[in-house]
Amino acid sequence: MTGTAHVTLRALPLLFAVLAVAGCASGSGTLAPRPFKLGYLAKSDVDMVADVHLRSSFNLLRQLAIKLYRRNPAEWRRSGAPSLRARVDALFTDPLSWTHLGLGGRRGTDAVLLTFDPAFGGDRVAAYVAGLSSMIYAAYGNRPEFFLLDELEPQKLYNSARNVEIAAWKLRTARRPDGTPWLLSTSLDEDDPNLSFERLFGKLIATQDLIARVVSEQSNRAIKGVVQQMAQAVFLPI
Repeated sequence: MTGTAHVTLRALPLLFAVLAVAGCASGSGTLAPRPFKLGYLAKSDVDMVADVHLRSSFNLLRQLAIKLYRRNPAEWRRSGAPSLRARVDALFTDPLSWTHLGLGGRRGTDAVLLTFDPAFGGDRVAAYVAGLSSMIYAAYGNRPEFFLLDELEPQKLYNSARNVEIAAWKLRTARRPDGTPWLLSTSLDEDDPNLSFERLFGKLIATQDLIARVVSEQSNRAIKGVVQQMAQAVFLPI
């Protein structure tokens, strides 16, 4: 194989990732282009792809928060926010911060698990979305953007995708002692089906899997695959 062909083949996952994330983001209309900055000259192609993936992930998580609050309005009202939109804005602050009052300092999957804790009396949507957001942020090294000297760990990105799968399954299946869901989300009711949550989770999982593959290819670091039965699944370390 010639050197040119080798480089071309190596670049395919990067091109595929850019196109796929652009396709995921186009449906929401929230991934706005950023103006050119001088700092972009200190970025590799993978750095710029990682930036797009992280922004796309947070756009999807913001959509998830809005959808969950619409189906569970008592949760945002419990927070004391004046409106649903204000509550979502409080979750996705700038600069990013996932340490929220009412979660007892919990982040990542520890915060997600509060959603299904009978003893928790706070905003369960905030626990769920802030937990997923801080978990994904940690998978990207707790950095809002990436430059030449920054390194990403493909295993952590891969693990974050599996954790989203587990969190989505818990949201669908976990029940209160009386048998009702902790949060209303996906509905298979023939008269009023709602599968939009599954589409959001699918995009979020695909985004994490794609960047994990890109970083693995670029860094020549292998990813250890994990197969879990959902009924016994536990969150993976980040």
